[in-house]
Amino acid sequence: MTAGMPRSATRDVPETEAPEPGEAVAEELADVARLWPSLTAVYRAQLSRARVARIPLLFVATFQSLGIMLLMRGVVDGGAEARAVVAGSSVLVVAFVALNLLAQYFGQLRSNGGLDHYATLPVPPAAVVLGAAAAYASFTVPGVVLVAVTGGLLFQLPLAGLWVLVGVIPLAGAALAGLGAALGLLAPKPELATVCGQLGMSAALLLGVLPGAQLPLPVQWLRDLLPSTYGVEALAGALVETPGWHHVLLNLGVCAVVGVLSLTVATFAYRRASLR
Repeated sequence: MTAGMPRSATRDVPETEAPEPGEAVAEELADVARLWPSLTAVYRAQLSRARVARIPLLFVATFQSLGIMLLMRGVVDGGAEARAVVAGSSVLVVAFVALNLLAQYFGQLRSNGGLDHYATLPVPPAAVVLGAAAAYASFTVPGVVLVAVTGGLLFQLPLAGLWVLVGVIPLAGAALAGLGAALGLLAPKPELATVCGQLGMSAALLLGVLPGAQLPLPVQWLRDLLPSTYGVEALAGALVETPGWHHVLLNLGVCAVVGVLSLTVATFAYRRASLR
């Protein structure tokens, strides 16, 4: 007891509780660990890192789709077949970048220990997957627009409905990027991730460019399972004089649901791979 202080005075002084260890650190990192700020940071980092390396590959994807349309021009005259060719070739640019390249990226990230770097950062797993997917999908915008406009002029299709690309590119990109990320994270070796990404892009090519009604029934079922199918159908439905907007919006809605599911699977695969 302090000399000169009454016993009651010392008894009434409230004791301040010491903060738990790490409590202050957790409060400082609380804002950083939120989803949207983390997503923005990952997106900017991935966009600046991949800009130099991915632009040449974007040219490859664009000219590949343009070449497919030129080859099909000698076989298809117009109608539903022409709309399928233009829509499928346009979405193929998204499949090449968001599915094929993202599968390779996450496969390499898993093999070289890059996931350990992200695991040490106060970043939610969903932000890593969504940020990388959004960055890769962003590179597809100029290529998709160029292919769609060129195809519309080549097959003499009405171009008034091309504003649908505003919804087709992000939704199909999210669905395909989620699938590509999941393939890269779940593949045991980066070589297998590369093969899976290329097979997925080949499926988007074969099942997207050809009209679904002319395919055998088992192949139509496989086509319905492909995430890019609904983006292709939405874009093809807009390339007519009087589009059926309810059909277009329905396909966009299905594409959005598939995108959420594929990104959820990719986030689960990221958690699983980062804990190993």
